[in-house]
Amino acid sequence: MLLGLDTTTERLHLALVDGECSWTRCLHVELGRSASTALLPGFQALLEEAGATPSDLTGCVACVGPGGFTSLRIGVATAEGLALTGLPTWGFSAFELRACALRCAGQFDATWILLDGQRSEAFAQKWGDEALTPAAKHPLPELAALLGSDPWWAPAGFRPKATAHLSHGAWCLKNEEAATLAGLVALCRAKATLAPEAPLVPFYLRETDAELNFPQASAHLSEALRRGHAR
Repeated sequence: MLLGLDTTTERLHLALVDGECSWTRCLHVELGRSASTALLPGFQALLEEAGATPSDLTGCVACVGPGGFTSLRIGVATAEGLALTGLPTWGFSAFELRACALRCAGQFDATWILLDGQRSEAFAQKWGDEALTPAAKHPLPELAALLGSDPWWAPAGFRPKATAHLSHGAWCLKNEEAATLAGLVALCRAKATLAPEAPLVPFYLRETDAELNFPQASAHLSEALRRGHAR
C-alpha cells in the first residue's frame, strides 16, 4: 500500500493506493496553523478508513515543491522518516501533480501550470505528457508574453491574480479537489514503477530569506548537507 502526500499548499492532499483500490482525503489547514497539525491525524483517519495500519505501507510518494517552505518540508520530512524504516520513496513536483490532475479531468493539450509565487510573481511550467519547459518564477506582468495564446491553468485561489495579467481565461476544473486527488492516485501508481529516489530534496524556485540575507552561511550549510548525503 502506497502513501501519497502533497503538503505544498494550505490544502493537504493524502492518498492510500493498494492496487486498483484507493482512499483519498483533502484537508484544509487553518490560517496560522502548521500542516503538521492536520497531516498525522488525517493520515491515521485514512488508514482506519482503508482498514490498514502503518505496517501495511510499502512506499511513499511525496510532492517536493515548489510550495510553502515550511509546509512542503513537512511532507518531505514525513516521507524521509518513513524511508528510515526501509520504505522506498519517490518525489514529484507540484507542477506534475496539477498536470496529472488536468489529464485526469480530460485536458490533454499542452498547458501552462501557474502557481502562486507570492511577491507579485508566478511559478510557471508548461506541461503535456511531460514537462515542456523548465520551471521558473516570473513577475505577473510578464505572463502575457510568456504564455501568448497557450492554454493555462492556476489554482482557484491564485487564478484572479493571474487573470488580471492575461487576455484569455484559464482552463477550469469542475472539481479541483477531486481532480487533484485523482492526479495524486495516478502519480502513486506511476512513480512506483520507477526506481526509488533517496534522499528526497525539496524543490524551491525562490531563495529563503536566510539565503538572501546570509548567503555565505547558506552556502556553507548547503555544502555540509551535500557532504552528509554523499556519505
